[in-house]
Amino acid sequence: MRIEQLEYIAAVTRLGSLRRAAEELHLSQPALSETVRNLERELGVDLLERKRSGATISAEGRELLPHIATVIEAVDRLRGAAGDQHRVSRMIRLGTVNTATVPLLIPAVREFRATHPVTQVEVVGAQQTEIHRALLEGSVDLGLVNYLRGDDVPPDLETTELLRGRPVVCLRPDSPLAARPTVSAADLVDGREPLIVMRSGYLMHRFIHRLLAGRTPSFSYSTDGAEMGKLMVAEGLGVTVLPDFSVIGDPLERGGAITHRPLAEDGEATEVLLVIQRRRSGSVPRAVRDLHQLFVRRADTPRTPWATAP
Repeated sequence: MRIEQLEYIAAVTRLGSLRRAAEELHLSQPALSETVRNLERELGVDLLERKRSGATISAEGRELLPHIATVIEAVDRLRGAAGDQHRVSRMIRLGTVNTATVPLLIPAVREFRATHPVTQVEVVGAQQTEIHRALLEGSVDLGLVNYLRGDDVPPDLETTELLRGRPVVCLRPDSPLAARPTVSAADLVDGREPLIVMRSGYLMHRFIHRLLAGRTPSFSYSTDGAEMGKLMVAEGLGVTVLPDFSVIGDPLERGGAITHRPLAEDGEATEVLLVIQRRRSGSVPRAVRDLHQLFVRRADTPRTPWATAP
């Protein structure tokens, strides 16, 4: 059971309909309805009375409203007390799949430090599902994850797009494949260069399997995250496929240790999105809101491929 589920029921009761509650909460009506159904299954009680004209609180739900209100009030008091204790100093935990680290994450954290000198930021590298779970559990405040255009996003998380790019092949400038204007899927499996793939659970693992369409590289490594993948490329272990915003402007690229080439089959058809996510909650600490807004603002700032943070 999560506190936002109780807050959703309170909103339906106050506004008199599922539709109006969904509009106020900035949720789709199906997402709100499914969240409530999950709570109903857990409690074994139908909290809403569903009719063709809409859904309203049920008689059983009204009987539970005093208990729901008590829990919400207690949580609000807890949040208020925690806010008082951590108004000056707070720890923000930022989960990331380790993408766009140089063009966005590092500049944003650097700028945040200048305006919040006593607020610590802990950057936690993890896979997307782990970040989602940590956000919902409250052990992580913000999450940076990738999606392919068209992917579904969790309805319980507020999602804001930051960057949009495309998959590219990351390789050394002295690689035989670097002499080509594009690199094909066949080039990635023919054995001239070992293929470095992300482990299962990362977006680019899913993309590379779709790209290869069942073909198997003659030899491959697997690793966690873009940063380790780029280091392995720079050390001559092979090539990898990453979003272009994870490669362009990276210190390894600026120093000439790695470069990138478009995928021949893909062209510009596939879009990779970097988004920032947080829990849908009525109470978000000020420092978390400030860092979230900073990421959004920096993502809107025009940058040349080799721009560095001031």
